[in-house]
Amino acid sequence: MKVKIDINLNVNRVVKYLIMVDLFLWGGWGFVQPMFSIFILKKIEGSTLTTIGLAGAVYWVVKSLVQLPVASYLDKREGEKDDFYALVVSLLILGVVAFWFALVEKIWQLFVVQFFFALGFALYTPAWSGIFSRHLDSERHSFDWSLDSTVLGLAVGVSGALGGLLAQLFGFSVVFMVAGLLSLVSALVLFWVPELVLPKPSSSPPPIFQPKSIKITQS
Repeated sequence: MKVKIDINLNVNRVVKYLIMVDLFLWGGWGFVQPMFSIFILKKIEGSTLTTIGLAGAVYWVVKSLVQLPVASYLDKREGEKDDFYALVVSLLILGVVAFWFALVEKIWQLFVVQFFFALGFALYTPAWSGIFSRHLDSERHSFDWSLDSTVLGLAVGVSGALGGLLAQLFGFSVVFMVAGLLSLVSALVLFWVPELVLPKPSSSPPPIFQPKSIKITQS
């Protein structure tokens, strides 16, 4: 019996570049994840396990409450200009927030920075998802989403392993600087293809990225 698996990696340019944005953003913040709780306990005066829980609560509550109104607003606006601008602003906020984390010394400062961290992702999630959803390849929606998830998983896995090592060797500030720089790089990626999201009236259809298929045959 032969099992033939045909993995076609052909995705359109908008999807490809949005996956790259996700890659740099989540890869950057993946450096922070392994050591964030330790950072709070060691570097923030008077912090406890309760502080860690409250910091997480600030992020999730703010993000959850803000992203739905943002998504509703973007859905009501015709075209993708507002989505594009929201995406750029969100990435700039997240880049700046990473540098702010390196300066945090008090609990109240942690909560303030967490608020802006949540605000950044509250803008990013609906803006990125809206553009990505509208540009999914025909009859390959599951593959496009899964490709993004696979890339993110690999990026966060690798950066997570390196994040703890960087913190141990060079300190917490270096880890936040790396996260901030990669967040800003993800914003720059968008400006490589603005005509794909904000096309000119006379522009031709965007070219399609066509890497070769990978065929796996098992006897």
